[in-house]
Amino acid sequence: MTALDPRLQSLIRQDVRDMSAYTVQASAGMVKLDAMENPYGLPPSLKTALGERLAKLELNRYPDSRVEDLRAALAAYAGMPQGYALMLGNGSDELISLLAMACDVPGASVLAPVPGFVMYAVSAQLQGLAFHSVPLTPEFELDVTAMLDAVARHKPTITYMAYPNNPTANLWNDIAIEKIIAAVGEQGGLVVMDEAYQPFAARSWIGRIRANPSAHRHVLLMRTMSKFGLAGVRLGYLMGPASLIAEVDKVRPPYNVSVLNYECALFALEHTDVFASQASEIKTQRAMLLEALKSFPELKVWDSEANMILIRVPDAAKTFEGMKARKVLVKNVSKLHPLLASCLRLTVGTPHENRLMLNALKESL
Repeated sequence: MTALDPRLQSLIRQDVRDMSAYTVQASAGMVKLDAMENPYGLPPSLKTALGERLAKLELNRYPDSRVEDLRAALAAYAGMPQGYALMLGNGSDELISLLAMACDVPGASVLAPVPGFVMYAVSAQLQGLAFHSVPLTPEFELDVTAMLDAVARHKPTITYMAYPNNPTANLWNDIAIEKIIAAVGEQGGLVVMDEAYQPFAARSWIGRIRANPSAHRHVLLMRTMSKFGLAGVRLGYLMGPASLIAEVDKVRPPYNVSVLNYECALFALEHTDVFASQASEIKTQRAMLLEALKSFPELKVWDSEANMILIRVPDAAKTFEGMKARKVLVKNVSKLHPLLASCLRLTVGTPHENRLMLNALKESL
């Protein structure tokens, strides 16, 4: 790549120039188990039906009021509490960026446990907000005392709680989360419960919101259709008290969800039984993988409430490259945070993919 002209380089913010771009691993010809995608596509009959439906769309027109049908369908699917509203984003990533933009008041900051989803910190940095991280325990549980101290010290504008967490795949203790939510509320901040992996988890926070709405007036719940089975569609949604969502929604670009996005999502929500069956099979395969992985004496394996499993191997780089050489692509997360030293993240695939992954792992240790 030719070096950028210094005169043009000076136009780019220094902190942006110091950043590394998000990279997607090349996956052609690989068993792709690096990105927590649902490995199952639509059945052939539904593919045909969806294709016919998309062919009828007027792509020369901007998205229309049909997007309101999608909001209503998602609210019904999620069991959205009374008095709440729903905002759509081009994936959860856009929603995280829009929240940072909407909440960029003087002295604003973002707080999250780490290791966690990288976009919490990235969105804060790009918006010029301070980002405060609180390390999890060595077993990837919340350090409640440290979290409460950080809330009291920094008074964060936004606190992110991933439920389950990425890349550790665990659900944190509900009582611990309630303490943090209460502390953030007392100092006037927002809490975002990120439920990207909700289809595979044993529980959702939405039940606690319904049971005690007054304690959650400052809590937003974020989900995505990516793990549901529509990673290529790029659709996220944010639920919260209607008056709060109305303010955040003001910074959303017009037409941020395309006609193709919302029609695919509506079609999927009309066939939730298909995706529920896929999620059930993924959980079955997750249980099988956990049992198999725990039989490897070289590995440390953490239980999972998502469609991924975190493992610690003797040498992450060697094992990752060995698996890649055997055409199995996983995620080497060992350098993302000190607590993740020597760790790989494995996506749960189909039975055939999982067998190939276990064989490649065994041969690469």
